[in-house]
Amino acid sequence: MLTGIHVVVYSKDAEADRAFFKDTLGFRSVDAGHGWLIFAVPAAEVAFHPGDQNNRHEMFFMCNDINAQAAALQRKGVQLGEILEEQWGTRTTISLPGGGAIELYEPKHPVTFQENERKKAQTAAT
Repeated sequence: MLTGIHVVVYSKDAEADRAFFKDTLGFRSVDAGHGWLIFAVPAAEVAFHPGDQNNRHEMFFMCNDINAQAAALQRKGVQLGEILEEQWGTRTTISLPGGGAIELYEPKHPVTFQENERKKAQTAAT
């Protein structure tokens, strides 16, 4: 039986990005040993898109209200990209201290998890 998803984000400054997830975004974590933090993240879903190559992956946080979420993150000093409208949702990027970025979007499509779980996740992140 599959029990979850484990996402790996490669970073040029993993320590800074771990601190960002813990201190700025407020995600709960466990220490897998030697200070190696693994974070609990909100409910997840996986989509497969056609592409020119295999083993290319993207990570998006989802929210109910991108403008409110963006404002909450900016109050914490988080750098965000331009908010863009797409057919599938409204999106922006969250700049990570290590130099990378993670997407954030408010979906316009149905999601696979319960709406109340999604609302709890958003409340926890603000």
